Amino acid sequence: MSPLSSVEPADGVADADADSVDVDVVCLGESMVTFVPSRPGRLADVPSFARGIGGAESNVACGLALAGHSARWISRVGMDGFGEHLVREIAATGVDTAYVQRDPYRPTGIYFRTAGERAVGSETADSGTASSGTASSETAEGDTAEPLAEVVYYRAGSAAAAMSPELIPRERAWSGRVLHLTGITPALSGDCRALMRELTVRAPGRPLVSFDLNYRVSLWRKGEAEQNAEPGPAVLLGLARRCDLVFVGEDEAEAVWGVRGPEAIRAALPEPEVLVVKQGGAGATAYARRPDGTDAITFEPAPRVDVVAAVGAGDAFAAGFLSGTLRGLPVAERLRHGHLMAAAVLTVPGDLGAPPARERADHLVALDATRWGTLRFGPGWTDLPSPAEKWAETAAVEVTDP
Repeated sequence: MSPLSSVEPADGVADADADSVDVDVVCLGESMVTFVPSRPGRLADVPSFARGIGGAESNVACGLALAGHSARWISRVGMDGFGEHLVREIAATGVDTAYVQRDPYRPTGIYFRTAGERAVGSETADSGTASSGTASSETAEGDTAEPLAEVVYYRAGSAAAAMSPELIPRERAWSGRVLHLTGITPALSGDCRALMRELTVRAPGRPLVSFDLNYRVSLWRKGEAEQNAEPGPAVLLGLARRCDLVFVGEDEAEAVWGVRGPEAIRAALPEPEVLVVKQGGAGATAYARRPDGTDAITFEPAPRVDVVAAVGAGDAFAAGFLSGTLRGLPVAERLRHGHLMAAAVLTVPGDLGAPPARERADHLVALDATRWGTLRFGPGWTDLPSPAEKWAETAAVEVTDP
């Protein structure tokens, strides 16, 4: 059985050499500086932008670090101010950035975006949105419709696109209990595809390998224009089949492979020990292989969320599920932790949101199905007092009340 036992608690997630493992999770992939309009409107009309950071893999690393796990981000950035900003901001969340390389010749990628939903499978579907995420997206009035966002990328020839097996030693990428990858990286260049195959090979010392599909049709269209380039759908399917834990949006699977529905997706991907199919506002279904080779199937509905910005939900869900995996929680609880971390991100303007305190998250995850189904989260919900704090406040009132 793989390091991730989907039915039994994942006590020792990694079978890697203990001497080489010094963090819980390693996340490898490109991050970029993002510019968001200072007011609503088209990119052509807004006069100024606020600077932030964005990247599927670093979002997961930051989410895990904020949730109390040790996380490392491995990538390459330009020897420029944007690269310096990226590394500094990611490190500020507690993520180890010691293995991030600086390239004096290639720039750090940047992109500009407006608020709103992203088109599924397009390059504008950046780093996990509600459509491929896990929260039931609603405004405060219950209106689920949201306009498509504008996103413009400047990432061609970036420092991260030069990642290769020669530049990123496998032992560094395998230095955690879990290695988290996404389907964005192999779309960046032939060298990146070679690196992904090197990191997903089955060999002694390999950790649990987690893979989020994150299909970007525009990136693959550009990559497939290269001479002798492989079709994106085939590359992504081959990589997913080499991994232990795979996250796939139901809409993504249809866009990239023409496969519809959780059962059909599992039939296309029988190899991973655990397959998580994200079903947008409905919830998520996990297929977890038992020792006898059959699957334990678990569905957990998503709570309702008053969405501030539909960006980063898929990455946050992956971070929550991985957090539960590292803690050895049952699959149903891993799914709920994923939903909660997605809700934390959906209720803030940027790609990252502070997750709820572990005690509060555990309290919510332990609710029965009826009470879980009544949950609805809005902006600021992660700042509410924990159950213990509420009890302490009540006790203090009772003691001091004459």
